[in-house]
Amino acid sequence: MQKRRSASRQKAFLQGRIFYNNKRPSIDCLIRDISEHGAKLIFSSSVATPDVVELHVPNRDEVYRARVEWRVGEEVGVSFEGAETAGPPLAPGLPVPTDWMARIQKLEQDVAALQRKFNELQSAMRQTQGSEI
Repeated sequence: MQKRRSASRQKAFLQGRIFYNNKRPSIDCLIRDISEHGAKLIFSSSVATPDVVELHVPNRDEVYRARVEWRVGEEVGVSFEGAETAGPPLAPGLPVPTDWMARIQKLEQDVAALQRKFNELQSAMRQTQGSEI
């Protein structure tokens, strides 16, 4: 599959919120990757949004006017039409601040530990169900 992006995206784990209809409704999302031209957003469930939204990134005090390019289940890909930012978005090749890297590594370790625990609990449930038969 050929990539259509003009800039590579950096993996991210940022809180986001999209606004539409004169900022009346809003929906929380997770920003999983981002570039100067767009981002991939993940929602807790499938959502219906208009084709143009505002994406607010509170941790970076940035707001982007974004156009929805694709939707698949809970994931939405957006391209940025313009930015009203307090600082530039993460650009490819720029170093990620050290404290972010430590936080990301800690979160990845936590996710792995939770996955192991989930697998253990699932296995224990199967064994319990099998012994009842």
